[in-house]
Amino acid sequence: MGNITLKVNGMSCGHCVKAIEGSVGELNGVSAVKVDLANGLVNVAYAEDAVSLKEIKETIDEQGYDVEKVLVSNS
Repeated sequence: MGNITLKVNGMSCGHCVKAIEGSVGELNGVSAVKVDLANGLVNVAYAEDAVSLKEIKETIDEQGYDVEKVLVSNS
């Protein structure tokens, strides 16, 4: 099980939180998604054999947000 923290730009409200948590949470292999709106962070727990970091980042990008960088990766 991997855990990552992503710095994401463009999140500003509850809708942003719902959009990211909903879309990333639907990915096969993702067990938890938590958005820290105040700090612009997204924490994801996922099964590395089921979903890739690239897929997670692309899903966030598709929602209209910019993944600036991976801050922590405990994979």
